[in-house]
Amino acid sequence: MAYSNPLSMCAGIMPEATPVQLVESAAYGGFDYSGMWFEPDQWTDATTREVKAAIAATGVPLLDIEVVWIQPGPPNPDHLRLVDIGLELGAQNVLCVSSDPDWGATRDKLALLMERGAAGGIRVNLEFGLFSEIRTIAEASRMLEEINSPSAGLLIDALHWTRQGGTLEQIAAVPREWLSYVQLCDAPAVGADPADADAILVEVIDGRVPMGEGGLDLDGIMTQMPAGIPVAVEERSLRLREGFPDLKARAAELARTSRAWLAR
Repeated sequence: MAYSNPLSMCAGIMPEATPVQLVESAAYGGFDYSGMWFEPDQWTDATTREVKAAIAATGVPLLDIEVVWIQPGPPNPDHLRLVDIGLELGAQNVLCVSSDPDWGATRDKLALLMERGAAGGIRVNLEFGLFSEIRTIAEASRMLEEINSPSAGLLIDALHWTRQGGTLEQIAAVPREWLSYVQLCDAPAVGADPADADAILVEVIDGRVPMGEGGLDLDGIMTQMPAGIPVAVEERSLRLREGFPDLKARAAELARTSRAWLAR
């Protein structure tokens, strides 16, 4: 089966890159979009200007900006700042995960972000996974139903969905308006022990493989997605980083293997 979806390069594939390098590398690789990583203690007004200039020069817009990582305690003002910077850069989506075990507090913090996003037209996407407090697609869906925001999004990562035991029927039940983009990669069919938090993180950060080289049901996921949905390639991989230390060469290799799978 062949697909013609636009491709985005997730920021996580090159954690050592600067924000400008992310945009330039995505452009060099021939991606339709770039992802963006936001470090609040390093991001300045000058960073925003430089990234805007890189987007204009390359013609590669931002699909998303990450990551809002919700923690216990009061709302973090840097999270609203991330939303505002995403709006200024023209990003279509914000990526959020939660490490707050308090369901109600997580809901309220997400709702605050979604209110800010709705005012400017950026979607705030909740990502689930065994590494977070929102572990399953069912929990993420229930959270978004409770918030009931027009800017709510649910982000499905192929690896996280597989490891938490998700079904295609659950994806089919997700409201289409929640699906702004999907994160794809591949991995061995059997992964880390779900009870081993350290092993889960190692796989998430280092153990992914190119699409088509593992055992994840990527075709099944794609059959449940809206037509033409952007695909963000989340191939976080020690093999990819070590094999392609040059950032532009890494982006080119990621694009090559990803487009080969889409067009096979």
